Amino acid sequence: MRWPAPGAHLLLGLVLATSTPVWGQEAFQVTLDRDGETIGDMRPVFLQFESKALPAISPREVARRYVRMFDQTFDPTLRIDALNRLASLQDRAAGDLQIDVATELRLYREAIRDYDQLIATGESDYPRDQLLYQLAKAHALVGDGERSIAQLQRLVREHPRSPLIHEARFRIAERAFALKDYAQAEAGYQQVIKADDATDSLKTKTWYMLGWSQYKQDALDRAGDSFIAVLDQKAEVTDRFRAVPDGELEVVDDTLRILALISARTGGANALASRLARVGERDYEHLLYDRLADYYASEGRARDSVAAAERFIRNQPAHASVPALRQQVIAVWQQQGFTDQARAAKADYIAAYRDQGSYDRLQGREQALWQRYTRELADYHYQRAGTVTATAEEFARSGDLYSLLAPRLTQSGDVQRLAGDAWLQAGDYQRALDEYRNAGYHAPDYQEAADAAWAAVRLMAEGLDRKVALAIDLDGYVAGIQRFHRRFAMDPRGYQAFVDAANRLLTAERYAEALTMAAEVSADPAASPQDRYAAWLAQGRAQQGLSRFDAAERSWREALTMTTQGLLNVVESERLALVEQLATSIYRQAELALAADQIDVAVAHFQRIDSVAPSSELAIRGRFDAANTLLSSERWQGAINELIRFRGDFPDHTLAAQIHDKLVYAYHASGQPIRAADELMAGASRNKVPWEKQLRAAEFYHQGGADGDRNRIYQAYLATAAPAGDEQEHLLQQRMRQRLISSGAAGDTLRQTLVARELESDWHSEASLAAAAEAALVLGRAAGESFADIALVHPLPQSLARKRQALDRALERYQQALRFGTDAAGSEALYRQAELYRKLAADLMASSRPDGLNELESMQYDLLLEEQAYPFEEKALALHARNHQRLSEGYFDEWVAQSLDVLSRLHPGRYQRDSRWMAWTDEEGGDA
Repeated sequence: MRWPAPGAHLLLGLVLATSTPVWGQEAFQVTLDRDGETIGDMRPVFLQFESKALPAISPREVARRYVRMFDQTFDPTLRIDALNRLASLQDRAAGDLQIDVATELRLYREAIRDYDQLIATGESDYPRDQLLYQLAKAHALVGDGERSIAQLQRLVREHPRSPLIHEARFRIAERAFALKDYAQAEAGYQQVIKADDATDSLKTKTWYMLGWSQYKQDALDRAGDSFIAVLDQKAEVTDRFRAVPDGELEVVDDTLRILALISARTGGANALASRLARVGERDYEHLLYDRLADYYASEGRARDSVAAAERFIRNQPAHASVPALRQQVIAVWQQQGFTDQARAAKADYIAAYRDQGSYDRLQGREQALWQRYTRELADYHYQRAGTVTATAEEFARSGDLYSLLAPRLTQSGDVQRLAGDAWLQAGDYQRALDEYRNAGYHAPDYQEAADAAWAAVRLMAEGLDRKVALAIDLDGYVAGIQRFHRRFAMDPRGYQAFVDAANRLLTAERYAEALTMAAEVSADPAASPQDRYAAWLAQGRAQQGLSRFDAAERSWREALTMTTQGLLNVVESERLALVEQLATSIYRQAELALAADQIDVAVAHFQRIDSVAPSSELAIRGRFDAANTLLSSERWQGAINELIRFRGDFPDHTLAAQIHDKLVYAYHASGQPIRAADELMAGASRNKVPWEKQLRAAEFYHQGGADGDRNRIYQAYLATAAPAGDEQEHLLQQRMRQRLISSGAAGDTLRQTLVARELESDWHSEASLAAAAEAALVLGRAAGESFADIALVHPLPQSLARKRQALDRALERYQQALRFGTDAAGSEALYRQAELYRKLAADLMASSRPDGLNELESMQYDLLLEEQAYPFEEKALALHARNHQRLSEGYFDEWVAQSLDVLSRLHPGRYQRDSRWMAWTDEEGGDA
């Protein structure tokens, strides 16, 4: 540390203009003090400034004159004043006065006597504490450290309030440090730090030296805190280390280095974290962790270096220095040969800035590194996929990284194509499709865009074929093909895709769209003969699907013509299939004419078939369709006769199997249901599972009034049929049961079955519910009669229990009727339930009394019976009241009327009144 110029604040002397490199731009004059007239009488001089121009004089010349003044005068005060001025000038001129070391030492040796004399006599304008300080400085400069310290100690003892005392104590402690008396040095430094009036700059230097004195004593915790204090003060004056002057850089760097060393010696990153937790967080913590990581790296301790950096990264992941620390981690692993760890660190770097917001906050160089790392890892996983068992997982990692990287590149096509390939291999077909599309349609200037877009088309096709798990529908596939063709119109693969899409649309019976796709190819001469041939085939199928059979005939003829031009290699079986399609289109035209009641035109088309497909199946079918023509013309008897003759002539032909159904239809349509049923029964005898025909026959017997034949079929079916497995079967069985019950062919057992099946089923119709409700009411009435027949006799508990069981059975049936929800059944069920409760209450009151009761006991017994009967009367009233409420719902029938009659008798004041039904009208002023 350089000694300051003592007494510099006393100098009123030379002012140097700092705005120009030339000294002496202002005038000055040397004035003698008023009490002296000769050189010997001169007091310390001062400089008086004037505004006029200074003579041009260099600092070196001024310094030379001060040396000459020192040598020529014998007055100690003047000599010391000259020396002080020289020192001040030397500080301002940054030592560029060309005064050699020997001269400087000579001046200070000679000045020591002057200082001693002035101190001894007290004849000086300088304060005594300053003279002692300057004397100490002089001894130090001439190399006499012991005497220098002695003078400083004297200053401390004699002038404890001197403004120089803190500097003196610092120098004393500095001497102790130089002599390796670190404890004494620490004590001295502590005195300076504790002083409230010591300058900040002095305290900073003191904290620094205090830290070193503690470190030398191996007091690492105390030393660390002291060095933290140094950094705190340096941070304040360097804009938090963002603007460190050159002169401060070495101290800051050294302080960070020693703190790293202390942390390494006391536990590494954990020790540093503990210290910061104890002394409080600092906004320069990243520098501490960074320097500790650097220290470990320089020692070859890669894991410790990484641990230090990662400790800060975990603590403050959003800090601006974290990207650099992450890069440092990668570099350390790489430098130490830890390849896997370096790769993992790169993965962490990528993940940390995966989202766009985090990435955008990176600097340009950091973004470039992120891109480089991402590409490296993506390539690594892609290449590694072929060498490991977890192939799909490796491809997925690669695809994820490629997909992440692509949007952040200017030229992204190649990466997006790789992403598509990786996701495809990983089995994530939707992401593969997205990336192929990105490469094909969104990557600027990508030379292989057509191949990437075609890969997307093929992947969609495999998705439609369920070869890959891809959420794609036919519309998406068609749109993808059209997009490909618009972008790459000259690519021949587009025609293949159009034909493929047309065929898929045909399979989906979307004929108009299929026709449009196929026409794109057949009308384009640039398409290959194979593609145009396939397009004509698709057009033929589409036209047939649209029932444009005349247009379909033209398409089949175009395709057949191409087979004869030598442009295609078509086998005979395929050509024959085309002929069959052509014949079919003619046949369909005949059908259309027939549908339009153009009988003659239809016949002409049927006859024309033989000209294109002689002896074909369609020729045989012509005769069959003659009968059909009669049938469709509702010439029933003629159709029946033709059908019977066809079955006689071609009993083994497949068409003969249809005669049976057509005859049934003709019989039914001509009003002969019993003959239709007989035909069905005859056909049923030839079937292994005859029930379908027999049930239809039963329906025809029902229509014809042949209930006996119908019931025999119903009873046989219900005897063998399994419980209904669907709505249709359930309703069928219930209808059979209801009809059997209605015709008197079955009794309560079938009613019970009907009710049970309706309760078990989730399928209902109005008819099934009404039939089940009626059956439940019939069963309820029977159960109610059994209930009424049970007399309440002694012992009462036993007879009452039997009566209650009978009541429960009846109530259950009425509850079932209510559940079925028909209005009529509901009102009767409510009425009958109420009457059952009334009956039970009345029977209780009318029950026989035990023998031997006296009058009081009889009264008590009657009261007990009333208590038992009362709840049942209340239930009865509540149920009748519920039936009465149906009036407000707009429903009235005989059971509601009977409930109202009961209520009027039980509560005449409330219910016995005239009732008037009023028509509801929405018109203003109508009765309500």
